[in-house]
Amino acid sequence: MLVTGGVRSGKSRHAESLFADAGPVTYVAPGPTPEEDPDPDWAARIAAHRSRRPASWTTLETRDLAMALTTDGPVLVDCLGTWLTAVLDEQGLWEAPSSDVLRAVEALAADGAALLAARDDVVLVTNEVGLGVVPSHRSGRLFRDLLGTVNQRLGAACDEVHLVIAGRVVRL
Repeated sequence: MLVTGGVRSGKSRHAESLFADAGPVTYVAPGPTPEEDPDPDWAARIAAHRSRRPASWTTLETRDLAMALTTDGPVLVDCLGTWLTAVLDEQGLWEAPSSDVLRAVEALAADGAALLAARDDVVLVTNEVGLGVVPSHRSGRLFRDLLGTVNQRLGAACDEVHLVIAGRVVRL
């Protein structure tokens, strides 16, 4: 399942609620860790997410989504937007030609094969970034376009897509 929505729409809480009675869950955190990004606001956001997860859940901090989907039991990936940012940072692709960036993204996770091969339920959380203004900077347009492509590819591989707006869920 792909859960999408705007920032602070309630998408993470909704995704977590889907596994409320699942027992052990692998929570994949693919974004920057507080050690990689010492921003206090980012650290507070991570702490808030950690505090509401059940003790039976395991956190896996990785950008290797294909590997993460091979773990036993249900998997929740939160979120593809932070994953994409981390990949662009790691590979220095913010100023690369768009075709190079797209190839790198496709090679890493835009291919739904790993998702289809998962052994258990998988919920992917992502940001819906194409509903606002066109960003004035190249990096903003690049991020919006690439995340839109990632969302389309993974959404096509999912059985369900949920859109969360103002805490309300619409099944697409």
